[in-house]
Amino acid sequence: MSSAVPADLRYTSEHEWVRRGEDGTLVVGITDHAQAALGDVVYVALPAEGESVEAGSACGEVESTKSVSEITAPVGGTVLAHNPGLETRPDLVNSDPYGEGWMFTLRPTDPAAVDSLLSAAEYADHAG
Repeated sequence: MSSAVPADLRYTSEHEWVRRGEDGTLVVGITDHAQAALGDVVYVALPAEGESVEAGSACGEVESTKSVSEITAPVGGTVLAHNPGLETRPDLVNSDPYGEGWMFTLRPTDPAAVDSLLSAAEYADHAG
């Protein structure tokens, strides 16, 4: 398994990753595959704290020197926080997509919904 697809995360077919916290909250970001396809990220628009998002719906955008791509909510829930570092350093999405380049945290409406997302192996097959 490639280190570019961490085994402890869950994934969407739209190239978002989800890390489950001990308190049941979720951290969401885009995958290494997604950031590589986008190129140099120059701007990130994230959902507002307190905003409700629906699974599979667009909740933000990532703008790169090549294109603009939607961020899709992996599961439904309420946004708790977004990454303030991306306001001044959107390039963190490129340099550390699974760490400092995280996008937002979410309290899921249905915590079990995370289990229906792709495993690392399934995502690696999907992403090719």
